[in-house]
Amino acid sequence: MTAHMIAIALAVVIDRIIGDPRWLPHPVVGFGKLIAFFDKHLNYGQNRWAKGFAMLALVLFIVVLLAVGIVWAAYSLHIYFGVLVEAWLISTTIAAKGLKQAADEVKEPLQNGNLDEARLKLSYIVGRDTDQLNEAEITRGTVETVAENTSDGVTAPLFFALIGGAPLALLYRAINTCDSMVGYQNDKYGEFGFASAKCDDLFNWIPSRLTSIVMIAVNQPKLRRSKKACWEIVKRDAPKHPSPNSGWGEAAVAALLGIQLGGMNTYKGITSNRAKMGDPLVTMSAVHIEETNAIMLRTTTVFSLILIACGGVIVVLT
Repeated sequence: MTAHMIAIALAVVIDRIIGDPRWLPHPVVGFGKLIAFFDKHLNYGQNRWAKGFAMLALVLFIVVLLAVGIVWAAYSLHIYFGVLVEAWLISTTIAAKGLKQAADEVKEPLQNGNLDEARLKLSYIVGRDTDQLNEAEITRGTVETVAENTSDGVTAPLFFALIGGAPLALLYRAINTCDSMVGYQNDKYGEFGFASAKCDDLFNWIPSRLTSIVMIAVNQPKLRRSKKACWEIVKRDAPKHPSPNSGWGEAAVAALLGIQLGGMNTYKGITSNRAKMGDPLVTMSAVHIEETNAIMLRTTTVFSLILIACGGVIVVLT
């Protein structure tokens, strides 16, 4: 268990310093290729609902089998080698550095008044149409992405790493990748992606709410709001989100910054009205992207420390 805790701590450090260098092999790339293979060969004809369940089960079985095998082999060679390998595997499931970098790539041209460049950079990280967005809407899209992915991209995989080490963290990331690739409510994926979407909802239920609690607890609200008032906004608005989990991070960030997230988006020209999170006390601008990054980094740091402390308590008690 001690080695396990050290691996989690090292994983956080690796992500903050190195992130995901393109020259290193990344498990999620492999997950994507595997999912694409099953999508191509199973997502047609009748019984797509059952085929979607089969696809998810096969992907998760392969991922866990490989992860357990790699971790077991590494620890069998030497405990220090095992810690390093497990730390690297866990680090591939978290993306605090990458999330901040992606947001900064939108913020910088936005601050310089280059809306076309900011719209282009935003289009890399969101699914909505970005070609007509103004500064406030570009900011909203970026802030929503960072707020939602604070849980999906950092705290949730760390939560599962505490429970089951690198294998469970990778299993979570595989579920999340399945959902991002096939978990859509449309003609092509409505049935085939049902299992992936529901499994992702289930696995994110606890981490998303814990993340929201930590967000409010460790970040100072703007505009002289109290933490209690911020939490009331979270409880009021988070359940309005179409996702059972995404609203918790978005509502927390909106409450802390005194901004309003949600509203009208367009996807390939089709309008979608999302529930609104928070109160529009100030107009959104590029500075809110920087402030959201700060919230994300502070939240994930404290969340990591809490998990490591919990692991230490378990070690002492056992």
